[in-house]
Amino acid sequence: MHTEAIDPPGVQWLRVSPKYVTVRLVEWAIGNVVMLAVLSLPLIFVLLGWWRWPPLWLAITVPAVMLVLALWRLVLIPRQVRAIGYAERDDDLLIRRGIFFQRTMVVPYGRMQYVDVAVGPVERSLGLCTLKLHTASAGTNAQLPGLPSAEGARLREQLSARGEARLAGL
Repeated sequence: MHTEAIDPPGVQWLRVSPKYVTVRLVEWAIGNVVMLAVLSLPLIFVLLGWWRWPPLWLAITVPAVMLVLALWRLVLIPRQVRAIGYAERDDDLLIRRGIFFQRTMVVPYGRMQYVDVAVGPVERSLGLCTLKLHTASAGTNAQLPGLPSAEGARLREQLSARGEARLAGL
């Protein structure tokens, strides 16, 4: 895999917890069960004789295509989780993600306004959290999901302290 164009040289990436795969699987299951149920309604109505349109082939094809796409996303989830990484440098935090469309975000400590730790019910049960970085730019969507709770708390304090030190030095 060629990542020289997107990864800064000499960076030691830390990965998120492999337990984050479970969080993503629960999100996948909930979202896809609801979507398949909604997309299957026309098929059910056609089979019950309540509707004459759409034709049976179309009523079957739409949920079938959705199912294939859902299974493809299911296969990708573990790989997507392994692709998430972060690195603390002297002046900034790097966040990396993506398989096909890779992205490396650089968040300077001096631009951080506050650092937030969020925990959902599935994350909480697995001892994980999501670190959210809020900067002076409204367009910055820097978040680091799947961190062990202790690491999330440590990063929150560390990044807040570094951000305050950089702002004081301005």
